[in-house]
Amino acid sequence: MAKGPRYRVPYRRRREGKTNYRKRLKLLVSRKPRLIVRVTNQRIIAQIAEYTPQGDRIVVSADSSMLTKYGWKGDANNTPAAYLTGLLIGKKALDAGVKEAVLDIGLKTPTKGSRVFAVLKGVIESGLEVPHSPEVFPDDGRIRGEHIAEYYEKVGGFSKYEERGLKPSDLPAHTDEIKQKILEGVEE
Repeated sequence: MAKGPRYRVPYRRRREGKTNYRKRLKLLVSRKPRLIVRVTNQRIIAQIAEYTPQGDRIVVSADSSMLTKYGWKGDANNTPAAYLTGLLIGKKALDAGVKEAVLDIGLKTPTKGSRVFAVLKGVIESGLEVPHSPEVFPDDGRIRGEHIAEYYEKVGGFSKYEERGLKPSDLPAHTDEIKQKILEGVEE
């Protein structure tokens, strides 16, 4: 451990590896609501948060597990689910009166074509304004799940999809169907 009179112990959330305070300050200085995107092992979480001195206030929230209300039978943690979650949070944000936001990906390394940017593409297509570069988005084939369908044709073994009643080769059409339901606001 570092010693000496000039050593300063970092804040708890920095020590735990949860918050980069320099990055957070830059996002807060913009005075825009933040689009917070987090990818866990089982789902995609997206929230729109506004800063208040008492703590952040979550305006709207969406989770990839909410896609089942629209009939989603695919995995809740893949690229198509991330895109649809972005579409859903964008629609909810517009309904709540949020017109623009700034992307907050936390400590995640920004990687071109990742699920974080699939969420961003869904948010942009829903009509919410977020500063971005179109080069970071995954291509449309990955958004629709064509890469998953191709892998299924080669290898097979997607028992969880089949238990839910979806053949993985039908995933691109299923993604388009759920996209239409979200845009129209039709829940099952």
